[in-house]
Amino acid sequence: MDKTSAKDAVRELTMILIYLSRFTTGERFEDATDFRAWKGYDFDILNELDEADYIRQGSRPSRSKSVYITESGKEQAKALMEKYGIADWK
Repeated sequence: MDKTSAKDAVRELTMILIYLSRFTTGERFEDATDFRAWKGYDFDILNELDEADYIRQGSRPSRSKSVYITESGKEQAKALMEKYGIADWK
């Protein structure tokens, strides 16, 4: 098995943590399709995930304290969770 570089691992694991710590407003979690997550991660990594269209941070300069997880971000997170053997919430 090829090793993942530390930089790639931080980016991948940050995406997984964003996805796993997701929340929704106004909907039951089980029924929700739109999710947000609190920002608490390395800004450079968040910028990379935003540029890859996995998350949206909001418009500059007044970015919000949470990020929006895009459809491609959800797909990426699920693929990474499979890679690392992590189960999603039931």
